[in-house]
Amino acid sequence: MADRGEPPEGSPENAPGGGEDEYRSLVFDESFVRAARLKEFSAEERMGDHARAVRSLPPRSLRAGSRAAVALVLLIALAFATAVYMGFRHPYQAPVGRRAETLRSTVVPLAPQSAVPGGTPADLLAKSPAAQFAKGAGGINLPAIRATDNFADSQVAAALTTVKDYLVASSLDPDVLTGHAVRPVELLLAPDQTAQFDRSMNRPDDDGQHAPTGWLVRFDPAKVALAGPDIRVRGTLSYTETGSDTLEVVSDHTFTYTLRPAAPGPQRADGASLFTVRRELVFRFDREDLRLHRLEVRTSYVQAGPQACPTDTTGTLRPLLAGQRAVAHGPAGTDPYATGRPTAALCGTLTVSSPQAPAQSPVRQGPQAPLASQSPWSRP
Repeated sequence: MADRGEPPEGSPENAPGGGEDEYRSLVFDESFVRAARLKEFSAEERMGDHARAVRSLPPRSLRAGSRAAVALVLLIALAFATAVYMGFRHPYQAPVGRRAETLRSTVVPLAPQSAVPGGTPADLLAKSPAAQFAKGAGGINLPAIRATDNFADSQVAAALTTVKDYLVASSLDPDVLTGHAVRPVELLLAPDQTAQFDRSMNRPDDDGQHAPTGWLVRFDPAKVALAGPDIRVRGTLSYTETGSDTLEVVSDHTFTYTLRPAAPGPQRADGASLFTVRRELVFRFDREDLRLHRLEVRTSYVQAGPQACPTDTTGTLRPLLAGQRAVAHGPAGTDPYATGRPTAALCGTLTVSSPQAPAQSPVRQGPQAPLASQSPWSRP
């Protein structure tokens, strides 16, 4: 009887493998069968060229990466849209810009009653009220710092420090004093005042707005030179809150310089003389000024002597040096019926108090005021 796996007539004699089925050695395991994807083609596809019956799938890692990239793009787009929306819909109002006001300045020359005394810088300072003054920036002291209703103590300290830096740059810097530099002062000004400052330096005018000596202390380098580096300083600083966003600082300082003629060649050791400048300045700060270390100079009141009276203080201070005298005459007359810009006869007489007996407070003068005795060393 023939085996069930063989045909009735038996296995062919020449069949390979000893009569065994040639495909019997091939085994299709379960994973192979599951991985095979069969596709049944339509009649139209079966009539022409068609793809393989087994469809290959992309790798699993590639599919996961594509989904992550799409999610990342969507997240970035959502964040950008949210930022744009909040930019247009945020509840905070933009701060209202405030323009700095124009500086108003007054410069009063003080004329001596006799010839200007000369001597060595050390002797002159020792015999003057400036003997008790501090040297340089050491005479510009900050007051006790306390917070105000709307400004923290750190903001008050920032305002006072900026004012001190301005006073040092505009009253003590040798390059500024001799007219060789203005940049140290300009860097501390609010941007709205730089145009007025530049106009004052380049095209000075005695109109109360464009006098360089309203911004800084400047001598004519062709006529005057510093006799020594020792500059004596005394004064006060005070501050007050003038609004919820405004802080005001007032400075009142007296600066005493030793000067000599700028003529070339050897100079006499006792050919120096004193020159005193009292500067009363009002500064204003907003919060942006405090953050950027800058200030606005609102008013400047300057007394300086010895000078001739009246004198042209448009560009520079014009000191009378050792041995020189002021021309004795009263203030210039003014015609009230004349047209054009009115002229102001603003002058004073320089009085020097002893170190032990301070003189009386100076008297400010308006246009066409009579001569009055004034001492830049006295305190108000």
